[in-house]
Amino acid sequence: MLKDDVKEMIDTLPENCTIEDIRYTLYVRSKIEIGQKNIDEVNFFTHDEINARMDNKNNQ
Repeated sequence: MLKDDVKEMIDTLPENCTIEDIRYTLYVRSKIEIGQKNIDEVNFFTHDEINARMDNKNNQ
């Protein structure tokens, strides 16, 4: 996230927002960006892969 992105994000918040509102919004936005990057890089497990891992772990 770039400085200009942060400025834009802050401009969308209400005038009476607190620093905590800003911090929370930055936190959520960063989590979304990380998730999107993981999807773009196919860096995730499918539902079936998780089920298979859980089955393997439970059968040990």
